[in-house]
Amino acid sequence: MHWLQRLGPEAQSLNEIHSKFLQMIADGRHIFDASSNALLGGTSPQVIRADLFETDRRINRTEQEIRRLIVVHGSIHGAATFPALLVMMSLVKDAERIGDYAKNIFDLTKVGIDLQAGPRESALILLKDKVSKLLVRAHGLFEQQDTAKARDFLVEVASLEDECDSAVEELLRISGRNPAPVVLTYRYFKRVISHIGNVVTSLVVPLDKLDYFDEPREREEE
Repeated sequence: MHWLQRLGPEAQSLNEIHSKFLQMIADGRHIFDASSNALLGGTSPQVIRADLFETDRRINRTEQEIRRLIVVHGSIHGAATFPALLVMMSLVKDAERIGDYAKNIFDLTKVGIDLQAGPRESALILLKDKVSKLLVRAHGLFEQQDTAKARDFLVEVASLEDECDSAVEELLRISGRNPAPVVLTYRYFKRVISHIGNVVTSLVVPLDKLDYFDEPREREEE
């Protein structure tokens, strides 16, 4: 919490915001794991449905609580903490969107999509595990405000985004079967990865650069 600690005495009330945000990340990982396991691991969608949507509602409630705390904190402490508050206002939207894209993954199961035993099953399971671990590591990096490891983390995030894009491009060139379910899965995975990247980017870039991590990047032609 170094960026909070630098603010001085007024940082104490920001700790609650920080703690609630970390809970949003943990809940986002829970939804992502549950949804992905329903799509790829054979978990029954009906078994996890109630828990998944309750967790999503908790994420939304926490986002609202953080926004209220931000308003109260800003009105009490004034301009000194505005940069930190603006950062958190941006990051809670990223955390909320992780939950939304995880729900999109779950929605695929509701229309009967089952990617088990498909040609991309192994690759998607491996990618799913990597994304889940990214969420755990992002939680730890943000909790510790570890800027040194954040830069290496973001390199890995960019690589996984490129992996998703390459898979989608390859799938769209294939004729003879409908690639839409797998393409959507890669797209949703990429969006989760991008929002994780946005969260960790806050550790290494100034306020005005936030939300640009997930902008399209030029990739070298293969």
